[in-house]
Amino acid sequence: MSTSTRLLSQEVTPNRSRPGRTLRRALPILPAVLLLLAFMAGPILYSVYLAFTNRALRGEGSASTEFVGLGNFGAAFGSAAFWNSVLLTLIFTVISAVIGQNILGMVLALLMRSASKIVSTLTSAIIVAAWILPEVVAGYLWYTFLGQQGSLNDILGFLGLPAQDLLISFPILAVSFANIWRGAAFSMLVYRAALSQVPTDIDESAQLDGAGAWRRFFSMTLPIIRRSVLTNLMLITLQTLSVFGLIYIMTAGGPGAASQTLPLFMYEQAFSFGQLGYGTAVALILLAIGGIASLIYLKLLPKEDKL
Repeated sequence: MSTSTRLLSQEVTPNRSRPGRTLRRALPILPAVLLLLAFMAGPILYSVYLAFTNRALRGEGSASTEFVGLGNFGAAFGSAAFWNSVLLTLIFTVISAVIGQNILGMVLALLMRSASKIVSTLTSAIIVAAWILPEVVAGYLWYTFLGQQGSLNDILGFLGLPAQDLLISFPILAVSFANIWRGAAFSMLVYRAALSQVPTDIDESAQLDGAGAWRRFFSMTLPIIRRSVLTNLMLITLQTLSVFGLIYIMTAGGPGAASQTLPLFMYEQAFSFGQLGYGTAVALILLAIGGIASLIYLKLLPKEDKL
């Protein structure tokens, strides 16, 4: 055998065995891939299928499931109750996440930046304790505080002020305040980590030049931590869009539909009325709203932060 033939055979042999080596390397992760396909991709695909059918827990759709195409989506977009839920979802998200949690978390992070270690540690522990509470527990606490027989009216009565029932008169604001109280800790932790990366010498130099606290924050600190701000906004927006237990415990979407956000509307359609197909279509619309919000936040990121 010539030298060129031997070299050619040596080059060809590894190429033939390469698929086998790739397969052997993939075998350890194969169970994990199968579990992800079974428990994540499977339910997602089944939900997409349900959204295009008349599947129901009772009635005609329970006896025979039929493909209805975009009928469920058309019914949703033509429903005044659906658009009311969309509007309330946007109000709830803007008040409790974009404004409430975001600003309160930033204020707390800035205050604790200059506070003593003991004060900072105690304050963080109290705020984080509210965050780790389950939604159901937090909702019940706020229900007992804001309700007609709650602690708030006891305080107002002691001060000689008229009693209030915010769960009836301003339900969407009541659940928004509760969500701010529960979720501000996450924004605070994000901003504390971001502020720790801001060079102190820059702030000190600006202070020596006569820049006030507001000027230093908006002109120097905020541009430096803008990536953390947008990341925090995206995460808390997605979390707030899916809040269910807190609102359900406090108002159950009422009175009437005055606090019925999309998760509660979806639950009502799917399980109270038994229309699984229609409820799943609403869930996909909610998923699309979250995706659009994420794209907007990613679009706002500077180009150098997207790489």
